[in-house]
Amino acid sequence: MRTWEAMHPGARWIAPETDLRTVARIMRDEDIGALPVGENDRLIGMVTDRDIALRAWANGHDDAALLTARDVMTRDIVYCRTSETIEEAVRLMESKKIRRLPVIDDEKRMVGMLSLGDISHASSRELTTGLVKAVTAHHA
Repeated sequence: MRTWEAMHPGARWIAPETDLRTVARIMRDEDIGALPVGENDRLIGMVTDRDIALRAWANGHDDAALLTARDVMTRDIVYCRTSETIEEAVRLMESKKIRRLPVIDDEKRMVGMLSLGDISHASSRELTTGLVKAVTAHHA
């Protein structure tokens, strides 16, 4: 099975200037834990609920409401391609200890997101179990 067959199509983007209050509201309203950040039609980062908690609040910013997606986003984005297999995507997620992957097409456009939940619905129990163990293990 290819990643495009299991992914959530049409993932939403946010601009790097989007304030964290708006980012958090989108996550709450859409029941998602990560938002891709795009600029000039390119993926430049990803903001997760964990990024907000750790980079805004835990780092002691007195007024986190003044921060933007650019201030807290993860810049080195790991992604997969629509042509890759689920197994290839899982190996990448396991090695990087990540739970979500943007999916990029042949034109280098983001066309969806592949999450741990997507994989659990589309693949074998063994593949899912290995991924869950890898991404939930303590980060050194």
